[in-house]
Amino acid sequence: MALSNPFLAELADAFGIAGEFWDWKGRLTEVTDETVIAILAAMDVDASDPEHARAALDAHRQRPWTRLLPPCVVMEQGTPRTVQVHLPDGEWVRLAVRLEEGGFWDVPQVGDDEPPRWVDGVLTGQASFELPGNLPLGYHRLQATTQAGQFESTLVVSPSFLGFPASMGEKRAWGYSAQLYSVSSHDSWNFGDLTDLADLATWSATQQFAGFVLVNPLHAAQPVPPLEASPYLPTSRRYVNPLYVRPEAIPEYAELDDRSRSRIAQLKARLKKELAGEDLIQRNEVWAAKTEALRVIYDHGLRPARRMAFNDFLRREGRSLTQFATWSALVTRFGGDWREWPVELRRPSSPTVALFAEQHVDAILFFAWLQWVADNQLRAAQSAAKDAGMRIGIMNDLAVGVSPWSAEAWTYGNLFADKISVGAPPDHFNQTGQDWGQAPWRPDRLDELSYAPFRSMVGGILRHSGGIRVDHIMGLFRLWWVPEGLAPSQGAYVRYPHEAMVGILALEAHRAGALVVGEDLGVVEPWVRDYLRERGILGTSIAWFERDAEGRPLAPEQWREYCLASVTTHDLPPTAGYLAGEHIKLQHELGLLTESLETELASAERERTAFIDALRHRGLLTAEPATSEDIVEALHRYLVATPSRVLCAALPDAVGDRRTQNQPGTSTEYPNWRIPLSGPDGTPLSLEQLYNDERAFRLAGIMNDFSGPILVPRSETELVV
Repeated sequence: MALSNPFLAELADAFGIAGEFWDWKGRLTEVTDETVIAILAAMDVDASDPEHARAALDAHRQRPWTRLLPPCVVMEQGTPRTVQVHLPDGEWVRLAVRLEEGGFWDVPQVGDDEPPRWVDGVLTGQASFELPGNLPLGYHRLQATTQAGQFESTLVVSPSFLGFPASMGEKRAWGYSAQLYSVSSHDSWNFGDLTDLADLATWSATQQFAGFVLVNPLHAAQPVPPLEASPYLPTSRRYVNPLYVRPEAIPEYAELDDRSRSRIAQLKARLKKELAGEDLIQRNEVWAAKTEALRVIYDHGLRPARRMAFNDFLRREGRSLTQFATWSALVTRFGGDWREWPVELRRPSSPTVALFAEQHVDAILFFAWLQWVADNQLRAAQSAAKDAGMRIGIMNDLAVGVSPWSAEAWTYGNLFADKISVGAPPDHFNQTGQDWGQAPWRPDRLDELSYAPFRSMVGGILRHSGGIRVDHIMGLFRLWWVPEGLAPSQGAYVRYPHEAMVGILALEAHRAGALVVGEDLGVVEPWVRDYLRERGILGTSIAWFERDAEGRPLAPEQWREYCLASVTTHDLPPTAGYLAGEHIKLQHELGLLTESLETELASAERERTAFIDALRHRGLLTAEPATSEDIVEALHRYLVATPSRVLCAALPDAVGDRRTQNQPGTSTEYPNWRIPLSGPDGTPLSLEQLYNDERAFRLAGIMNDFSGPILVPRSETELVV
């Protein structure tokens, strides 16, 4: 049924809450009063009855008139933008732009027919000014001068079109996607780390001629066990998970005495012995051993020049890093959920938190040092990738959000909606809907903060990478909010200021010379993909999801140019497993299907047959009978036949892996994000074994569109004479 009163409906619209949505079967579904009232309450709006809803609506309409300037204005370069200023009726005002690089631009006033209105007992007028389209890119300040003084707000001028970075030129690029933690070497600590990433990039570039390596989010997790396995449920998207640090790659390791080095070697050897034969990745055990080793290196201290570099890092990161490190130290003392700490510790501005920081300076500096070390090793990985010839290098992944008990939620407080979780409505692969356990940003608070948390996060990720993949980029447009106590299917979409967020994303990427890929899979409003294309943001195309109007595999020539094209994604099994229908069998075992197992398997068989027919029709699959490996290779030839400028091969597909990394809609029911990279028989593969994997070289030959496979190189060093 529709919302019960018109004030609630108008209020929902004013706060971007959609009153209806189309489900995965094409049915128009209406949102209930209960859902809308709960979502509004999370934004501090009381709509519990018609009277309160009407009062809240009046207050919302009046709000722009209560401030002189809007808190933040984001505009595209080349397109003029009108800004409204509100002040006592009849008073004068001048508006100028204070440029980021220095200097001022006067902003001309234009006509405005809006009549004055009474606001808090003051007759208030509105004046309009037109910002010119030729303002330089950057973060500037709007400066209004009145008889009462000067007032400022933020102005962001973003590129109207981003496109491909200059490093790509006019050529196509391809690369591997990898879950870094699953790709470990003999020298790592049973967990893929940043040194492994550098080596993976070097191998991919020099032996496979790949242009990038796309990795899972490297965001920080909590510093005490049990560690969250999902890289998509971090505690901070601004900082790096130090679990990815290689202790022996820290410069101070080389300065340790024999006793300290022996201690680290013993920790590593004991860990490897304990985990020998383990079928799954054990983060808790790895972190316990690695933390001890890192503490040994930290306690050694820094030589003067390194101390200067660390101090400079602390200065540049400022309060953001200090608060994150303080949160980390508090977690080790009071537990992982700050909502259960003593009340006086639940806000970073608390005097009790300041006292704790004074008393635990060394612990806080240790966590800040870990971020400095991780930053250095991430920079080294990108340098290795570029030095090896990659045109893009490392492409980082940005998660949709963080957990409600995260460092971000503690640091930013009411930036996050209370008692709300982000998820997804029911779809074909998760027919009961999804609750991701993430706390969403409030759109109104983001605007009030001039999007500073978003700017800092994106800029930090792009500092040492050549690209960024934005997971569920529709989250910059709308997110599915699920109120506490309701099922995922009982949520509603809440809109975000997409022009501002996409504009800031494009500006940061422009400054970094980086590629931006948006994961636009699932339920997406068609105009969203059009908008992203117009702004030069790539979409994502997965072979299994690309269909024409009749439901057949979309012909290669009809694929998008502006997309990252691949056969599979991390939320599906590797292609060999997908072909065998293992995702459907798993969903059946976990009770995630609403249709019968037989019905879903029959549907999967029709899908598989349709694609094999398409491959054979185009001459991309000739083997008869065709093995799973034959089909995997043919599917990647299909990718190469598209006009897509950026292609991606999943590293598990390159080695014949079958097990899925993640089954959406589950938490403990399946060992999500704990599956090591393995061969066709399920035996884990080391990075060194990957170097000589013939399957990978055959796949690389296909991705490069070579006439034959790339030969596996000999292990000895060769001189070119």
